[in-house]
Amino acid sequence: MASAISNLQRHRSLPSEAVAQATQDPAWVRWLLTSVALLFVAFFLVLPLASVFAEAFRRGIAAYFAAFKDADALSAIRLTLLTAVISVPANLVFGVAAAWTIAKFDFPGKSLLLTLIDLPFAVSPVISGLIYVLVFGAQGWFGQYLEAQDPALPWLQHWLIARDFKIIFAVPGMVLATTFVTFPFVAREIIPLMQSQGTDEEHAAITLGANGWQTFWYVTLPNIKWGLFYGVILCNARAMGEFGAVSVVSGHIRGETNTIPLHVEILYNEYNFVGAFAVASLLAVLAIITLVLKSFIEWKYQQGRAEA
Repeated sequence: MASAISNLQRHRSLPSEAVAQATQDPAWVRWLLTSVALLFVAFFLVLPLASVFAEAFRRGIAAYFAAFKDADALSAIRLTLLTAVISVPANLVFGVAAAWTIAKFDFPGKSLLLTLIDLPFAVSPVISGLIYVLVFGAQGWFGQYLEAQDPALPWLQHWLIARDFKIIFAVPGMVLATTFVTFPFVAREIIPLMQSQGTDEEHAAITLGANGWQTFWYVTLPNIKWGLFYGVILCNARAMGEFGAVSVVSGHIRGETNTIPLHVEILYNEYNFVGAFAVASLLAVLAIITLVLKSFIEWKYQQGRAEA
């Protein structure tokens, strides 16, 4: 016992330099691990990204911009933006509502709701698109109400048929599939943040006479704004770059139901490599912008915590 106490006292009397040296790896180990990490990043992240732009500009700037003059390319860009403009705000509303409910209230089925939110992460994107084919396709559960021409059908079916309303192989199906695969991003970013903040500030606001909307707008939303922006950025990046689910429900109709990823695949299969990589560079630029915004939001969030 006495020897253990003497060893502990001797350890405590060591100079700080010796303690720091004992808790740090040798210099060669740090350099080796850092070099391996940098090489991995260079070969698997930076090099593929650089190759996209190198191939896109392989025939010069004129050939690069010529790829965007194609009507099908412009249609793919417009459809991608349209899909993102619809799906991202929808996920923003649904995600905030789900996060508010889960983080601020206790109710039966809370764990089940969390599991359902994570479901798109567990399901393959191709299966996510196939779900809508099975539901709204010609042989699906509701497909007969969108395709049949029986005069005895209800007035709603006549209204849909008269307006040629389609879900599969049309824009509505693509929006539904994109919304499904991007649903967890907003909710999953702000649920842990809301749970860590607790409910004390909301209870104080209600005690002071604020109603539910005022409490959310003036108390909850300012506290989660950076996490919310982060989730929206990730949701938008996934919505614009989604391939699997959209590919199943789009029908690959050029100029009508092709998004940017689908248009890139078609150009590549046609051996139009410059055009394919030129259009793909838009998604690469989106990825770079996403990283920049992500870093900015993390910096602002850490700065806000330091000031608090």
